[in-house]
Amino acid sequence: MEFNVSTFILEIINFLILIWILQRLFYKPLLETIAKRKQFIDQSLADAKIMQQQAEEQRSHYENRQKLWEQEKQAALTALHQQIEVERRAQMARLNVDLEQERQKINVTIQRQQRELQQQAEKQALLNGARFAGMLLKQSASPELEARLFAILLDNLKTLPEACTLCLQMLGTKKSVPIKITSAYPLTAELRLQLEQKLGLLINSPINFQYHQDAELIAGLRMDIGAWVLNANLQHELMGFAEIADGSE
Repeated sequence: MEFNVSTFILEIINFLILIWILQRLFYKPLLETIAKRKQFIDQSLADAKIMQQQAEEQRSHYENRQKLWEQEKQAALTALHQQIEVERRAQMARLNVDLEQERQKINVTIQRQQRELQQQAEKQALLNGARFAGMLLKQSASPELEARLFAILLDNLKTLPEACTLCLQMLGTKKSVPIKITSAYPLTAELRLQLEQKLGLLINSPINFQYHQDAELIAGLRMDIGAWVLNANLQHELMGFAEIADGSE
């Protein structure tokens, strides 16, 4: 086979034309496509990196926020527990004060009831004693007992209080002094004479003696001299005993 120079030159020209066509129509667009694809990939990687950084930032921010929320929650729980404890102590203090006041009221009420019961018992005892004493005195009343009370009355006339003595002296300025003498039993003439002589020494005026009898006196006498009354009888003593019972309420 002979080497043909013209054919070789034509082949070279055809190859160069083919290379130009490939470079013009295929290689250059391919390089542009590859460059664009590489640029897209690089951009995607950059965007992904940015998104990853943002995600890391968001995760870090969320973790920090979660930590802060946990701290705030713990602080809120602590403050709530402290407030509950303070309120509980305040409620307990108020409850103790109320209980103490209620206890004091109950104690006062109990003491008052005890005093009232004691006073009622004392009053009842005094009333019973007065009734019993009255019953005994009525049973033991006699002219002899009245005579002893009469003797006590005469002795008391010797030691009258100054106010009574002045009262009797003032009565002496009157022309006639009425004296009412009441006894449970009839007074003998001798007893009347002793009493009139005794009163005559105390009053320097004529005396109008008025004698009466009242069984309610049980035994003894009562003298009414103007506004002044002198008692020496068992009824008066029993009434004083009953007044003591009434005054003990």
